[in-house]
Amino acid sequence: MKHGKKYNESAKKYNPATTYELVEALTHVKSMAYAKFDETIDLSVKLNLKKSQSVRDTVVLPHQFRGEKKVLVFCKPEKEKEAQDAGAAFVGADDLIEKVKGGWTDFDVAVATPDMMKDVGKLGMVLGRKGLMPNPKTGTVTFDLKGTLAELKKGRVEFRADKTGVMHIAVGKVSMDPANVAENITTVMTEVKRKRPVDVKGEFIQTVSVASTMGPGVWVAMKDQDKE
Repeated sequence: MKHGKKYNESAKKYNPATTYELVEALTHVKSMAYAKFDETIDLSVKLNLKKSQSVRDTVVLPHQFRGEKKVLVFCKPEKEKEAQDAGAAFVGADDLIEKVKGGWTDFDVAVATPDMMKDVGKLGMVLGRKGLMPNPKTGTVTFDLKGTLAELKKGRVEFRADKTGVMHIAVGKVSMDPANVAENITTVMTEVKRKRPVDVKGEFIQTVSVASTMGPGVWVAMKDQDKE
């Protein structure tokens, strides 16, 4: 793959064949960021998974780096006040379902109470395509609207391995202190290890790398996370 001049100049600042300790790796990522905007730092993890296995959950990062999310809540009238008091940007039932059915998706997260999922499930063509469909596995199908919205506002994010066993998750910005980004990553990795399928043989976490939006990837040494 061909890269631009700025990328190539940036990549000279580190050894791509070396695996670095977490904070050192993040320091390299920070030094190699060259875009005019505040680049996002992404964590990539290759997991040892069979095709029948999956790893998916949510985690609250200790250091936020994104603006407050606009949360939509599908719920019955008796739960509307709880959702509104908890800070939901949009609250409703049939009215919101019809609006979304028409293609409107001006929100970041959708939450639904279990008694709404029969109707919300019909929005799969709209919400599913954008990764916005409420799902019990990610805690977005719940009657605990107050608790769920509180976590979302604190910075709760989802992690999920794809079909090849690779997981990507945004963990910070290059403007942040590398130590704070490292804490976010350590929090994610602890939760990933906790979701290890019981029948995985050998190393569960195979490789870990970090990179900014425009910069090269840096290998991370996280041996303490690799084995039981």
